[in-house]
Amino acid sequence: MKAIIFSAGKGERMRPLTLTTPKPLLVAGGKPLIVWHLERLAAAGFRDVVINTSWLGDQFAPALGDGSRWGVRLHFIDEGAVPLETGGGILNALPVLGDAPFLVVNGDVWTDVDFATLPPQPQGDAHLVLVDNPAQHPRGDFILRGDGTVSDAGDAPRLTYAGVGVYRPAILDGWRAVIGDTDGAAANPPQFGLAPLMRHAMANGRVTGQHHQGCWTDVGTPQRLADLDATLT
Repeated sequence: MKAIIFSAGKGERMRPLTLTTPKPLLVAGGKPLIVWHLERLAAAGFRDVVINTSWLGDQFAPALGDGSRWGVRLHFIDEGAVPLETGGGILNALPVLGDAPFLVVNGDVWTDVDFATLPPQPQGDAHLVLVDNPAQHPRGDFILRGDGTVSDAGDAPRLTYAGVGVYRPAILDGWRAVIGDTDGAAANPPQFGLAPLMRHAMANGRVTGQHHQGCWTDVGTPQRLADLDATLT
């Protein structure tokens, strides 16, 4: 299985740190956030990792090299001056990701999820890692049902999407009809989020999930980065 680490965002909530450094290259516990992911991916047996870039994207290759120091091959995909968002980023990367299911990891989270525990062949279009709701997101995102499916409908307690999941390329089938005429949909290449496609697949019973109860942090502000750095140090 190949993996893609989302690394193209501008990191506006992390300013002023991200005015000069892209968020995945910010350091916590003595190493960049993205390096923690690369180490765990390599340990889980992944060998090909796509890194999509945009904001300050020219910093990634000098910082990471070709990936050989971790035993992986890095494939950098430059999205240009405007990030393509999560859905557009995957669509743009499909020629490299291929036809098989692939792992998605947000570059701005830190977690001890063992990537080897995720199913290489999801039952439906996606398999998501969900975590307990953090203080900044108390309402959560989705419902994990007893049968292992994930839903966006209902009044049951919700969990938060961890920014980690296994997806089939089929999640993008008919993407334009699903998202409609949103801003960026008609751009070339198109710019659109993955969330509407995830909810569409959930409505059709095509998404499963698992509840990770280990460590996870959305490194969304300078304070959270400082807190994570102190914890890891």
